[in-house]
Amino acid sequence: MAQILVIEDDAEIRRALIHALTERGHAVTSSPTGMAGLQGAMDPACDLVILDLGLPDIDGVDLLQMLRAVSAVPVIVVTARGDEQSLVRALEAGANDFVPKPFSGTSLDARIKAVLRRTAADPDAEGPITIGGLVIDQSGRIVTLDGEILDLSAREFDLLHYLAVNHGRVVSKRELTIEVWHQPYGGADKTVDVHLSWLRRKLGETAAEPRYLRSVRNVGIKLVDPKE
Repeated sequence: MAQILVIEDDAEIRRALIHALTERGHAVTSSPTGMAGLQGAMDPACDLVILDLGLPDIDGVDLLQMLRAVSAVPVIVVTARGDEQSLVRALEAGANDFVPKPFSGTSLDARIKAVLRRTAADPDAEGPITIGGLVIDQSGRIVTLDGEILDLSAREFDLLHYLAVNHGRVVSKRELTIEVWHQPYGGADKTVDVHLSWLRRKLGETAAEPRYLRSVRNVGIKLVDPKE
């Protein structure tokens, strides 16, 4: 069971979400406004936030950026904004997943469980991360693929490790620029593309025939298990 905070201004949708999530065993609190929700999201007991972007007092993406400045609590954005720009903005602001309305309680519950599984591991933990035939050992900075050690540069290792920590989640190039290259203002898309190309080659794949590295057009890249 997870402690979930729903930040949604529409009373009918809010009630439906609370009912659906409670029915599936979660403990749910809610807020109709962004700023009140921000306080609730910073509660250490909060396991996950479901955030609507169309809030009455503050834009949901702006709220997400404020939350990310103080907390790493997982956030699933749910919104009627189905355009790609909104998706990109939400992911770049730090959303862990994005679910367009309308959606079923069953599908949302599946997304919640997937996000909680992905975020359960401590990114700073020394244990290796295993995804399919890939094993990424942070402490020894060694990567093996199907038992064979890969010859990666320091930057390639950092890039792969960051994608592995966030496996299954689409990571934007801007996020990679900030988190891997430590350039807060972005502007290094070509550098990211070049390193992704080198990494693909060492993983034995291409952009046209991907296995582990899956591109999402105009959004970013995600690392997946080829068998999933």
